[in-house]
Amino acid sequence: MFVGETRVVKGDRSEGPVRPAVGGDVSLRTAVTRLEREVAEYRRFLPDRAVAEEELAELDRQAGGGTPAPEQLRQSLLLIAAALGSVSALAAPVAALREAVEQELNRQLAQPVPARPRLPR
Repeated sequence: MFVGETRVVKGDRSEGPVRPAVGGDVSLRTAVTRLEREVAEYRRFLPDRAVAEEELAELDRQAGGGTPAPEQLRQSLLLIAAALGSVSALAAPVAALREAVEQELNRQLAQPVPARPRLPR
């Protein structure tokens, strides 16, 4: 294991035993699943746990339903970061989620905009 990598925990669906902690090509769904699992395993009191769990469920729904709306992705990420951002034990999975959201937004920006149909004159 090298610096910048994490050991895969039981239940992770990654291909290999070691994966990049941040900066790798992580899908939105994978990042959401990881953070959901980490929040569930974090036993200390989190005042905004319900907010984080609701937004993670919303992100999972968006990721599974085609192309998520950029505004909704940003809003969910903001609420999750506000709810969990100060918890150092959750810093890596929150960072991975942020990276996955950024990758999704960049992917959407890279797609060509469909041409509007011309109206007959």
